Amino acid sequence: MTRDGLSIIDEVESALRIGSPEKGLATARRVTELFLSSAGNFDDEQIALFDDVLERLIGTIELRAIADVAARVALAEISAQLAPIAQAPPSVIRRLANNDEIRIAGPVLQESARLDDGELVKIASAKGEPHLLAVAGRWWLKEIVTDALLARRYPSVSRRLAANPGARVSGKGFAIIVGQAESDPELAVSVGVRVDLPSELRRQLLRSATDAVRTRLLSRAPPHLFEEIQSAIAAVAIGAEREMSAVRDFEGAKRAIAGLKATGQLDEATLLGFARQRRYEETVAALAALSGSTVEVIRPLMQSLREDGLLVPCKAAQLSWETTKALLECRFATGAMKPADIARAQGHFARMTAENAKRTLRFWQVRAL
Repeated sequence: MTRDGLSIIDEVESALRIGSPEKGLATARRVTELFLSSAGNFDDEQIALFDDVLERLIGTIELRAIADVAARVALAEISAQLAPIAQAPPSVIRRLANNDEIRIAGPVLQESARLDDGELVKIASAKGEPHLLAVAGRWWLKEIVTDALLARRYPSVSRRLAANPGARVSGKGFAIIVGQAESDPELAVSVGVRVDLPSELRRQLLRSATDAVRTRLLSRAPPHLFEEIQSAIAAVAIGAEREMSAVRDFEGAKRAIAGLKATGQLDEATLLGFARQRRYEETVAALAALSGSTVEVIRPLMQSLREDGLLVPCKAAQLSWETTKALLECRFATGAMKPADIARAQGHFARMTAENAKRTLRFWQVRAL
């Protein structure tokens, strides 16, 4: 610690003993300036010393800040100065972050790297909307934090998270946002073009979206999402909602198919019957068994907006085109594929060999492990 540093530490003790509000404010500013002047050069022990003395000073200022504008301004300044400093005194940062005055808490909530996920979750669970908005604007957020933020159900917070590309959102969190987006066009557009939004939730969003929102989504969609959004909108427009958009439980289907296989009753005719009856879970489980694959591999192929992936297990199982066509159309709750799409798929299926299909399916199986 430098001589100036030791002098200021003595000054802190004097300010705390005397209890002068003006001296406390001035000393807090001087301690902050001293820290900032060499913040990158302090070791852990020196940072801990600054942490102790500055927190004690801030504690006295907070009492005064309740009725004193100057004290609140001073704390807000200190917060703004310390927020971008990676080595900022951790206890001071936590104290500022928990201040009820958003002008004081805001800078560190938005930027300070000293706030860990646990502290952010506590703040998200206990503080008001302004504090949650500040946290939602941080450049990087994990799912545990965004889950806590979204649990409070503030539309403004959801909008900020949806527009924040550095905020990672869980499936549960996205479900909350999509639910809110049904009555919030701005939120619908922001979340609809997120690359990490699960496809089934994007389709759910599009089913309830107005034509104006769908048009805006297409205009803002990144290139790799444009086709998916366009195809989903088309499916909604003709009333052909995808069967896989619902939440599915495949455990019962797996057991039933295993029983049929054990008794020699599982064959192509059985699969064709499931597909024509649009028994989605049994169809997926039966195709997995007949192609030597798993539900975990087959289900994404059934969910895909493209049909070429599903052709692979069908060819690997050496199914007829009749059965394969029924499987392709089983992906829809109602209706049928367009004739042009059927003709294109039939051409791809005819050119595909069983050997190549089995090789591709084995590769997908390994990737799914």
